[in-house]
Amino acid sequence: MADVSPPRIAIPMPHSSDPEYAERSIPQYEYAVKLAGGEPVRVPLDLTPAEVMKIVERCDGVLLPGSKADVDPAKFGAIRSSHTAVADSRRDSVDELLLQHAYNLHKPILGICYGLQSLNVYRTGSLIQHIPDFLPEDLRARVNHEAGKRIAVAHEIEIEKGSKLAEIIGGNDLEGDGFSRAAANSKGEKTLAPEVLVIPVNSSHHQSADAIGNGLRISARCLEDGISEALEGTAPDHFVLAVQWHPERSVDEDEPSRAIFHALIEAALQHKSDAI
Repeated sequence: MADVSPPRIAIPMPHSSDPEYAERSIPQYEYAVKLAGGEPVRVPLDLTPAEVMKIVERCDGVLLPGSKADVDPAKFGAIRSSHTAVADSRRDSVDELLLQHAYNLHKPILGICYGLQSLNVYRTGSLIQHIPDFLPEDLRARVNHEAGKRIAVAHEIEIEKGSKLAEIIGGNDLEGDGFSRAAANSKGEKTLAPEVLVIPVNSSHHQSADAIGNGLRISARCLEDGISEALEGTAPDHFVLAVQWHPERSVDEDEPSRAIFHALIEAALQHKSDAI
């Protein structure tokens, strides 16, 4: 008999030393996974590697959530910025175990905000430690990437045509609902560009991907300042997607947000079916 149970998605607790923050944050991710038809599975950060592996081995996919921590800059060979938050070594260790397992077995991966940064560093990429320090002065005030959850729409992103993300959110039909043909030229002015899809997103981060990790590519950028907003895997047979915004916050109101979680669950179902 075919296994009709929902695919199980491993989600590490967001933070190891602030349990109040972690318990407040993780239900949003769990709700989004359930809404898409999956079963969320919490991964505590105080387990041994063997205990973590016992959990993830029984899961069909991995979701790396946001965090109030920042990845340790030593992991990508950089000097710590004064703006960089304290690292969470337990979260980093669990993320690395989950990513190693998911890559070894081609289990689907979705990273969100800190999860994107964790994924990129795991794949030997690097991070911009503080976006305002990175951008030219004339671009710094265009977008508040740290807007926070109270701001439903912080800016727009442009999604590359032909990317996995474009397929997930609306296919390659540029006239699809919710999309615009607007892109930005070198002066930041919006122009017509048929190869670009544009959607509004929220924003709660001060770091982003810099050098892109092995086997990853950029699939979306901030329309106003060019900051990387989404990464995806280059292997056609492995679902790997990471977004810098928080689709879990907007799944009740926003179809693109729901589509991202549905894509994760569909990939997990396929992996589960293939493994039988």
